[in-house]
Amino acid sequence: PRAFTPADDLAVRAVLSTQATAWNRGDLAGYMAGYLHDPSLVFTSGSKVRRGWDETFAKYRDRYGTDPSTMGHLVFEILGVQALGADGAVVLGRWILTATPSAGSGVFSVALERTAEGWKVVHDHTSSDPPP
Repeated sequence: PRAFTPADDLAVRAVLSTQATAWNRGDLAGYMAGYLHDPSLVFTSGSKVRRGWDETFAKYRDRYGTDPSTMGHLVFEILGVQALGADGAVVLGRWILTATPSAGSGVFSVALERTAEGWKVVHDHTSSDPPP
């Protein structure tokens, strides 16, 4: 039987690293490539539940734009990767967004699933730190 391996851990971490790199060059579509492009995607933030890749992309675009000058600089700090069987994982981390009017920070947990296209985020729960 297949198991979650150290290579899977690295691949899961690479999804988030690739997302941050895309974000920081103003490539929102590249950032969104880390998410499962499917109506089953769930994104929760600020007491709002969004469903589907298209709605998630639209909300990001509306809030942050699609340009480095409005998207700012994103850093993910991975606090842990927990396997969920052979084909799933949860990543716990912190996010820090600077150099944008929408700057902030907080914690996130994302569930990823092994797909034919590689590991993809299928559920994202992000919260913001309280204002200073």
